Amino acid sequence: MQHLRVAWALAGAALGFFLLFLIQAHFFGEGQLVAGTCEIVTLDRDSTQPRRTIARQTARCACRKGQIAGTTRASPACVDVSIVRSRQWCEMMPCLDDESCDLLVNRTGWTCAQPGGRVKTTTVS
Repeated sequence: MQHLRVAWALAGAALGFFLLFLIQAHFFGEGQLVAGTCEIVTLDRDSTQPRRTIARQTARCACRKGQIAGTTRASPACVDVSIVRSRQWCEMMPCLDDESCDLLVNRTGWTCAQPGGRVKTTTVS
């Protein structure tokens, strides 16, 4: 009889720890981003056209109030929402340090020109 009580006590404790684990996983689950950070979820490259590569990426961001997902130094980042609203893309410093940024004429994106003459064009959809 004593062994049966111990077995039930151990089973109850194991069930309790399992429930605590489930609650912790639900409220503090893996994959939670720290406020103000982003991560790349998908990245697709299409090099079927000669001398041209089309890259599409999807990022997941946890931006603070007044911020929205954008691009800083060629990486996803949280940027001030006024930059996106005004379509002044170069204000979020999307290009690398050695590149120059220019707005597209219709403000649908920007170009990053490298010193060697290579140009990367980014459009916002």
